[in-house]
Amino acid sequence: MKGAVVECVPNFSEGRDARRVEAIIAAMRVDGVHLLDWSMDADHNRSVVTIAGAPAAVVESAVRGAGKAAELINLTTQEGVHPRIGAADVIPFVPVSGIKLEQCVLLARQAGAEIWQRFGVPVYFYEAAASRPDRVNLEDVRRGQFEELRDAVRKEVARRPDLGGPSLHPTAGACAVGARKFLVEYNVYFDSSDLAVVRAIAREVRASAGGLKSVKAMGLLSHGRAQLSLSITDFEATPVSKVYTAVSRLAEHHKAALVEGEVIGLVPEAACEREGEWMRQLVGFDPEMKVLERRLEAPLQWPGPA
Repeated sequence: MKGAVVECVPNFSEGRDARRVEAIIAAMRVDGVHLLDWSMDADHNRSVVTIAGAPAAVVESAVRGAGKAAELINLTTQEGVHPRIGAADVIPFVPVSGIKLEQCVLLARQAGAEIWQRFGVPVYFYEAAASRPDRVNLEDVRRGQFEELRDAVRKEVARRPDLGGPSLHPTAGACAVGARKFLVEYNVYFDSSDLAVVRAIAREVRASAGGLKSVKAMGLLSHGRAQLSLSITDFEATPVSKVYTAVSRLAEHHKAALVEGEVIGLVPEAACEREGEWMRQLVGFDPEMKVLERRLEAPLQWPGPA
């Protein structure tokens, strides 16, 4: 791709109805934007889409996706194990080449303004785009999820959106729009369904509890197994291999074992550690499909009519 390239990774609160997800993705088709990856998870009831391209076009694509999600997803009936506050739950912008993080902050602000103006969905800004220190961390923005946030904004000024509101959209909730560096989304599965164990491990490794720097973690039940869902926000500061080693030791302490892992979305080449045990345990990891730089060279076809 020539010129400035920005990546965007919208997460939508639908992971069970493929037709609905494909309709959202099809709505995101904009000249100058490439579809790099998308996946669905029924237990999380969530889909993750990765697009990249020219900055202005990527903003438009993300905004259209948010609008279609607001049209098709009703959070009052949606359930899943993954926390969420919106139909289009999070929309982060990530610099790839020829663009800086500070410029992605401006893209996030533009996208947020369009989402509110066009669709009436309130917006929270997070990570580098946050306008308040208490909204830098996404988990703080999403505290209590849609149901609690819907009630809180009516009573607590501090919980109200950055744009729009003060009430949330009645069915689409709110959208968290941000700017950040590359993020590695890494899930680990254990040989049991003991949720207490995996939540204990999550508490010990997450940065906010004094664990590993740049690591967010939560314990979930997914596909009938205990799953540790990890977000590594700076893989240069904390390589995935370091996270894997720490989690393995904690699992051994709790008399549990890691049986396999998966990467959600794409991973930059620089984050891949080819000889690392964590990569050998990945299920269905095809570098041609899952490494960012390779997908940029060979993007996917958009769903729907050509």
